[in-house]
Amino acid sequence: MNHHHVAPTPPMGWNSWDCYGAAVTEKEIRANADYMAEHLKDFGWEYVVVDIQWYEPGAVSSQYRSFVPLEMDEYSRLVPAVNRFPSAADGQGFKPLADYVHGLGLKFGIHIMRGIPRQAAHAATAIKGTSATARDIAHPNSICPWNTDMYGVDASKEGAQAYYDSLFELYAQWGVDFVKVDDIAASRLYDTHLPEIAMIRAAIDRCGRPMTLSLSPGPAPIAHADFLEANANMWRMTDDFWDLWDLLLDMFDRCEQWQGRTGPGHWPDCDMLPLGHIGIRSVDGGGADRWTRFTKDEQVTMMTLWTLFRSPLFFGGELNDNDDWTLSLLTNRDVLAMHRGGTDARLVSRDGDRIVWSSNGPDGVRYVALFNTGDAPLQVGVALEALGWNDGADAAAFDMWASEPLGAVGERLELRVASHGARLVRLS
Repeated sequence: MNHHHVAPTPPMGWNSWDCYGAAVTEKEIRANADYMAEHLKDFGWEYVVVDIQWYEPGAVSSQYRSFVPLEMDEYSRLVPAVNRFPSAADGQGFKPLADYVHGLGLKFGIHIMRGIPRQAAHAATAIKGTSATARDIAHPNSICPWNTDMYGVDASKEGAQAYYDSLFELYAQWGVDFVKVDDIAASRLYDTHLPEIAMIRAAIDRCGRPMTLSLSPGPAPIAHADFLEANANMWRMTDDFWDLWDLLLDMFDRCEQWQGRTGPGHWPDCDMLPLGHIGIRSVDGGGADRWTRFTKDEQVTMMTLWTLFRSPLFFGGELNDNDDWTLSLLTNRDVLAMHRGGTDARLVSRDGDRIVWSSNGPDGVRYVALFNTGDAPLQVGVALEALGWNDGADAAAFDMWASEPLGAVGERLELRVASHGARLVRLS
């Protein structure tokens, strides 16, 4: 069966990176899962993802400790650090934690780095299902420039596929539903690691458990769009996205480049939503413990672009600290219905600071996003004809963020938009 059935709509969930860096604990994972089950599950949020270095006992922030011992089993596979994930004791791995998340009606995900642990290669440890060792398949010249945990895997070597098969066999036993693979979609040193993506795809297909495959970081090259679509469920269009206006402004260009490539099971990814309480133990993004630096208008702009474009949505803040405003951004049923069911998201016009995007909804509905990227309020408008509204009748306009009708619109929709803000309208 084609892997696109695994993520028929853009995946939605929580990821530990923006608030806890490499240092999240089991207690924090469980607490965020509890919040999601109580407050967000009913709105379609379902994945709880443990981000990087869950196998590093001494991780304390988003700053990686270089060349330190990692927790690993006899087959060269990294396993959870028991001091941070107590339920992983006695070789249980992430199964008890995954069982807890599944018991809440949610799905469980993990982050991994591509490749094989350097410590396994240096020690020539065994690989399940082959006589080859970790040293035999390691590619010591294929390294991550920002993390020392792994060597790449040489796909031409006997035992390479067996290693990835054994990894995903283990993850299936744990009950993993989502795997974010890092240092693979783009690289500062190399091109996209296509052979390792192909081995991972094959390993997932053989493991007997459906898993959503996410590839990081970006920007993934548009030249590889067909390959990425054929092998993954989501892939990053950007490097790590943080709460900085310049990065948000840049995302308009990236969405324009990737428009037309979204569809059931394959989602270009704008990266995480740095909202709410972030930076608790993550010092990336130019800030420490903080609430998002985005203004409320900028938060609406980000949520509007991500949802209309149909990017995956992964919240980055500590969920239990959410205020009413932050929660409201995640639970607007009109906006989330567009995110699930909109089609043909496209740039309609871009004139200076005025940007208009649109997508199609059911029964002739048009969704229209009016953006103002300038530093002062502006009138932003679009002719209904440019949206494919050609039946001659007025359109009934509904403000989706304010949840209120705007009345009838004739030939042109035009609204006042705040600086760095957005208005999202449903026309029917």
